[in-house]
Amino acid sequence: MNTSFNQLHLVNTYGAFGSVGKDRYEIIIEGTNDDPTSPGAKWQPYEFHAKPGDPTRRPAMIAPYHHRIDWQIWFAAMSRIERQPWLVHFIYKLLHGDPHVVGLLRTNPFPHDPPLYIRADLYRYEFTRFKDGSTDWWRRERIAPYLSPVSRDDASLNQAVEGYGFRRY
Repeated sequence: MNTSFNQLHLVNTYGAFGSVGKDRYEIIIEGTNDDPTSPGAKWQPYEFHAKPGDPTRRPAMIAPYHHRIDWQIWFAAMSRIERQPWLVHFIYKLLHGDPHVVGLLRTNPFPHDPPLYIRADLYRYEFTRFKDGSTDWWRRERIAPYLSPVSRDDASLNQAVEGYGFRRY
């Protein structure tokens, strides 16, 4: 495509990525008020404005800007949580119901009180195909836990937040 426009000298060939992969890895953050070790615990996802989450939701079309938090969490999915101090702090703030942080999200499954526990799982997403017969936009597969369930009183979470130099309440 860039070559076809190059003769007009209207655009450049700059791109953030040399190629775009077929699969997309995403972190899904969920909260619960149930015992997190119980197989019957009901986990509810936090939805972001533009990143994939619910497989039935149509992909967002946002231009010319994008949602920064959605972009950052997509990059976080490419590494371990220990390398993402901002995400640890983000989860800490969700556990405390910080209205500014919750306001960055499309949905808050805990509108009255924050959840007792939050976890994050890594998923692989890919678009469905029309011939699959699915009405979903995405097909997703859980890959692994990204962050085991933590509570607002979790000593390791609080130490991490302090260790990274973030301000607690």
